[in-house]
Amino acid sequence: MSGHRSFRVLTTLLLAAALSAGCAPGGGDGGEEGPAQEPVGRSAPAKGSPFWVDPDSAAARQVTAYEAEGRTADAKLLRRISERPAAQWPAWNNPVADVRRAVRGAAPGKQKVVLVAYNIPHRDCGLYSAGGAANPEAYREWIGSFAEAIGDAPAVVVLEPDAVPHVVDGCTPAQHHEERYQLLAEAVDRFKRQPNTKVYLDAGNPAWIKDAGKLVEPLRRAGVAKADGFALNVSNFQTTPTVTAFGTELSALLGGTHFIVDTSRNGAGPLAGDGEEAWCNPPGRALGTPPTENTGDARVDAYLWIKRPGESDGTCRGGPAAGTWWPEYALGLARRAKA
Repeated sequence: MSGHRSFRVLTTLLLAAALSAGCAPGGGDGGEEGPAQEPVGRSAPAKGSPFWVDPDSAAARQVTAYEAEGRTADAKLLRRISERPAAQWPAWNNPVADVRRAVRGAAPGKQKVVLVAYNIPHRDCGLYSAGGAANPEAYREWIGSFAEAIGDAPAVVVLEPDAVPHVVDGCTPAQHHEERYQLLAEAVDRFKRQPNTKVYLDAGNPAWIKDAGKLVEPLRRAGVAKADGFALNVSNFQTTPTVTAFGTELSALLGGTHFIVDTSRNGAGPLAGDGEEAWCNPPGRALGTPPTENTGDARVDAYLWIKRPGESDGTCRGGPAAGTWWPEYALGLARRAKA
């Protein structure tokens, strides 16, 4: 999202990716101070979580490394990340192996896997997370293999971070709009053929597309009526109350559509000021509310860690490439989370 997301770097040492970067000043960047801070991540393990926790995440491997080095205090801090469920961002060259690994891991505990489909053609307007499928047919094939790999496992799919907001803000050229709407609607249909898969279309965040009304028709054309709802705040830092208020407004405009909120890094709210790059590796941020389906709001289906905490937003503020594990940043997020 205009720096709201990072993406997965495809190497054996890196994990699923973060979110994309948007092009407009408001795109995923935020730039506005949110309301008062709220309770954030707890240090206790996520026992009984309905969502699968990846035992081989970058955070989990970092905990092991810190323990081997005798850095027990740092290892304890990072367990605030490693022991919480976070979304998987399957590789865009071949998502099957990643999806199947998550499904197998979640099966014994009958847990849900949280997955992000992030491979739309002309992705991220050529910015930090540029790329995507080469053409519509390649994308359809990718989505088909992704969905087939889920099978009948319980899953939550966040569909194409930034894709709809980048149409709304004009970052995606007009000649690609019709193709994008068609591909998104087809992807919703394909995922909903899986008996236990829920699909949420990304709708940006309230600091990016500030007028909820501007998202209504684009989301409808992208197939939100057949989806389970929309996703907000992916890879961004807007506080949960701010996002929920915006989501409630958008939901009403869509006839009561449900939504999910990314709370992975919003525990301290957004970085004040700093223009277009307030979204990109901002200092002083904290983990947000741990993933849960107990939101206390009938229209909010879940708080999820869609952006993987500790993965870089891009090469800003000394960060590595988008999607790359950055232990120093991860420690900061964990350290500032209210225990």
